[in-house]
Parts: sequence; C-alpha cells; structure tokens
Amino acid sequence: MKVAIIKRIVLDASVAVAWCFEDESTRFTEGVLDLLAAGTEVVTPAIWPFEVANALLVAERRKRITLAQVTALLQRMAGLRISVDPIHPGTAFNQILSLARQSDLSEYDAAYVELALREALPLATLDDKLRRAATRVGITLVAI
Repeated sequence: MKVAIIKRIVLDASVAVAWCFEDESTRFTEGVLDLLAAGTEVVTPAIWPFEVANALLVAERRKRITLAQVTALLQRMAGLRISVDPIHPGTAFNQILSLARQSDLSEYDAAYVELALREALPLATLDDKLRRAATRVGITLVAI
C-alpha cells in the first residue's frame, strides 16, 4: 500500500495491538505500519509498552494466542522504530490529569493527547473516544 510520507506521529496502543491479530487488522492499521516501514518516526507516551503487553497478556489468558506467540509479537514490536517519551510524574499529575478531566478521558488516553499536543504531531488511533477528544483540541488524526 502506498502512503503519503508523514515525518512523525503519535501511535496509540490500539493500532499496535491490531497489528497482532488478523481479525483486527484494517487498511488503516496496515497503512500506519507502512508509514513506519517508509521511515516515519513514531513516538508514544510511557504507558504504551504496558498497554500493548497487557493486551497480549489478556489475549493469552483468554487462549486467543499462545505464550510463544506473545513472546514473538513483543520481540517484533520491540524491533520497530518506536520511541517512548519519558514522563515526569508532575506532568502526569498535573497537565495530563487536567486534560483527562476536560476531555472525559482516562489518564492513559489523555497521555496520548498530551504528547500529540506538546509535540504538535498527528495521532494514529482506532479509539473513537480518543479520536473525538483529539479533534476537539485541534490534533490532526492520521488518515490513510
């Protein structure tokens, strides 16, 4: 799939988790993966690796995938050029919490919005509530 080159994006865990399951993969999620392959720099908030690993752990516990598959998927994910933005507790306790309240988001989802706002980057997500909140505060959404 040919996609327009975007230099940097914020990546939500919902997109990365969809890469792990054929029945969740979409034209959009594959397009985001194509962006990475084309050199787009990806940045995530500090919560991202925990969200991805937890989603795979839950899938393993539900017998949707095996331990071996989780291990392979996480190794593959770790090999992608994805930067994790460190967060200072003061930012989580102040700016992100405030944004979560204003946008009616979880603290976790607000971390993606805060990062996209702070870095002036488009956001790639499958989460409708997160998409609406991001749009309300002027964040561009990745469109494939």
